[in-house]
Amino acid sequence: MLLHVVNPNTTASMTEKIASAARAIAGSETEIFATQPMSGPASIEGYFDEAFAVPGMLQRVSEAEARGASGHIIACFDDTGLDAARCVARAPVVGIGEAAFHIASLIAGRFSVVTTLGRSIPIIEHNLVRYGLASRCAGVRAAEVPVLDLEKPGSNARERISQEIERAKSSDACEAIVLGCAGMADLAAELAKLHGLPVIDGVSAAVALLQSVARLGLTTSKIGGYAQPRPKAFTGMFAHLSG
Repeated sequence: MLLHVVNPNTTASMTEKIASAARAIAGSETEIFATQPMSGPASIEGYFDEAFAVPGMLQRVSEAEARGASGHIIACFDDTGLDAARCVARAPVVGIGEAAFHIASLIAGRFSVVTTLGRSIPIIEHNLVRYGLASRCAGVRAAEVPVLDLEKPGSNARERISQEIERAKSSDACEAIVLGCAGMADLAAELAKLHGLPVIDGVSAAVALLQSVARLGLTTSKIGGYAQPRPKAFTGMFAHLSG
């Protein structure tokens, strides 16, 4: 089984961290390969960054389809470009936010999300409603940690995330924590042990779910909204998409 993990931002060190987390959970029969766009934002922190991340990410999904990928993981917690990727791909596509929410709902009555910056909270809350899991979420919290601080040795990012988890435990009455950024993938086990409750990393959750979907032989439905894009003319920098 060949699984493609795409980091929608352009920070190579984060792509490597995400790939390592994916390989740690993947079965022995699964090969993980990770990519990132050639152009776009260094980090995705809100709606504006998302808009510029999607074209390059979709190109990587198309290339992975041609390589024969059994499935794709969108490794941004906002599930950046998830619907568009499902239009491009016949193989199943899973977002790490989507996966983490569903896994959390299987092991806890109520969960809280701890993300990076407050500007991401509306996106996450919107996605929870979309996935039908808003009622299971006790709160979405921000540690006010810029995404790239997760890559900086000596930053206090881990401590700030841990403090926010402690606040969630005391104020939200949550039973599990979902980490709201792919760049937090290496923190889940340590934080779970420290705080004494399940801490879910979306990258690992997505790998586990996608392996199951691929083993079932399921593909993305091409009836309705996820049908292949219709051929049409594109201009300017997207002229290569014309067909």
